[in-house]
Amino acid sequence: MKPALIDTDILSLFFHGHPEVVAHFGAYTSVHSRINFSIITYYEILSGLKHRDAHKQLAVFLEFAAQNHVAPLTERSVTLSADIYADTRAKGTPVDDIDILIAGIAMANDWVLVTGNRQHFEKITGLEVEDWCE
Repeated sequence: MKPALIDTDILSLFFHGHPEVVAHFGAYTSVHSRINFSIITYYEILSGLKHRDAHKQLAVFLEFAAQNHVAPLTERSVTLSADIYADTRAKGTPVDDIDILIAGIAMANDWVLVTGNRQHFEKITGLEVEDWCE
């Protein structure tokens, strides 16, 4: 099983106990010691929980983050993201900047991107995508 970067929607489903997602997390962690998710996903979840003033959920998320790997933006991931931006715009199939940054992190680390938003990410040439909701 190839290392993966977990997108925000899949991580949210995991915290809500989605059966297929939870099963995939179990299979993944039987092979890999940590879950990888991006600093962008960290921000999206953190900001949502703070906005809702969800203290218990925030504590659970912060503990989860401490035990796993928050992948940073790097010069390489940002450069790849800029290439994705230019490529998708040239093709007339633009992708949201947040999704582009997440894709750049996945590609910079040679990770498969696990997301339920296949239609957004499959526009990106060279990005391997899986959906753990299935």
